Amino acid sequence: MIDKYKTIASPSEGYYMDRSSKFYSFAFPVETEQEVKDLLKQLHKKYHDARHIVYAFVLGKDGSLARASDAGEPSGSSGPPVLRTIQSMGLTNIMVAVVRYFGGKKLGIPGLINAYSTAARDALEKAQVIEGVITDDYQIRCEYNQVSKVMNIIEKTGGKIKEQNYGTDCQMVASIPVSQSDSFEKRLAQLRIDFRKLQ
Repeated sequence: MIDKYKTIASPSEGYYMDRSSKFYSFAFPVETEQEVKDLLKQLHKKYHDARHIVYAFVLGKDGSLARASDAGEPSGSSGPPVLRTIQSMGLTNIMVAVVRYFGGKKLGIPGLINAYSTAARDALEKAQVIEGVITDDYQIRCEYNQVSKVMNIIEKTGGKIKEQNYGTDCQMVASIPVSQSDSFEKRLAQLRIDFRKLQ
């Protein structure tokens, strides 16, 4: 099972020009559709005089949610090429927007496809690509004399402790790489330690 994904560390910008039409591209790390909407609002406010603000985004650790908008350009000429550029680089949790200032000459469909994909690629190539780990979170409850065993299991499965609370017993939340989840569950079950997977 694959438990890694690629995204970008921080926003980046790119640029492309063809026959006096200027294409300013912006790549953003995002995790929700609401973040995409908020960023688009900011771009529309800042570049209110632009002819088009085309965008595409990919969300989910497995890249399962993908959308693109031509934003008034001919159908399929702009948003989908931006989306294909993101996907060709294997990135997710990312949005790319391209702001176009019309230069007075029509580029035609092939010209638009080239311009938008080239502008998108320029922003993405300037971004720092980082690798994330897809994890499952578990809530664990155990006696104090079991804490060291639980910690050992978390460490051996490449997990991390996110929260710890000590009361009459020990409670913690651990993040485990999905490829190790089955092994983690089996080891805890063998020790009869109380746990549940969080959604």
